[in-house]
Amino acid sequence: MKVDEKMVESLNSKVDLTMDATSYLGMPTYGKLLLGDKGFEYYNERKVEDYIQIPWDQVDKVIVSVVFGGRWIPRYAFKTKQTGTYVFASKKPTTVLRAVRKYIKPENIVKSLSFVDVIKQIGANILGLFRGRKPKKNK
Repeated sequence: MKVDEKMVESLNSKVDLTMDATSYLGMPTYGKLLLGDKGFEYYNERKVEDYIQIPWDQVDKVIVSVVFGGRWIPRYAFKTKQTGTYVFASKKPTTVLRAVRKYIKPENIVKSLSFVDVIKQIGANILGLFRGRKPKKNK
């Protein structure tokens, strides 16, 4: 096999899982995810230079979007300590998350807020603003 100069060197020395995936960094792109002993990697199918490599020691949280009472996981995100949050989707997210659990502590894998929870949180913040502005009664 001929090695192209543009190919990226993998972060991992041992691969646990490879799967088709979608990256939601800007416009959705389709490619392959690669999970291994050193980190999570995503490679675009069409552009070799479009890749994401996240070492396990840089992952702060794995945020899982859970829908229909846990029956469907449409996407998951890796929140890193320095560079931000990367969102991905794959055909078998439970398989991916089980493989991730091998390297990330279970308390760092969390469910994302539901739409209703976000609305409640926004409402509570707005009410807090109004409550903070009320004049105090003089005695």
